[in-house]
Amino acid sequence: MAELKERLQRLLTEEKRDKRHLISLLQEIQQEFSYLPREVMLEIAWFLGVSPSTVYSVTTFFNQFRFTPVGKHPIRICLGTACHLAGGKLVLETVERELDIKVGGVTADGQFGLERVACIGCCALAPVMTINGDVYSRLTPLKMEEVLTLLKSGGESERK
Repeated sequence: MAELKERLQRLLTEEKRDKRHLISLLQEIQQEFSYLPREVMLEIAWFLGVSPSTVYSVTTFFNQFRFTPVGKHPIRICLGTACHLAGGKLVLETVERELDIKVGGVTADGQFGLERVACIGCCALAPVMTINGDVYSRLTPLKMEEVLTLLKSGGESERK
């Protein structure tokens, strides 16, 4: 908890002590921690002089904010129309099975987090996903297994 407060204090500067900075503070804090821990949201409320429910209502209104860690290697699988029709659900099921997690979860070792997104913007390459921001395209369950095997072993996978 002490380390958490120390990291947070670097972001909560006097010039930001105004409720109009709430969203930008939340964004900075999420970038620092990869998510918004409950304790941090309470600290922000105290720092800005607003109620914790105000902070919570803002964080739940915008879908950019997360309440759980994303893992060292965040995996985002597209299930927009093109990806869904091209087999995105099978790719998602493969990841869930191979990593033993569900959407929104993180592996027990904290290495992988799994998210489902509406669109990555690569519809012509469907189905697609990103891992650590790298785009992987034209995925199949077999291709997905290969990518995960490489990443689990600490290797870097070639984007395809």
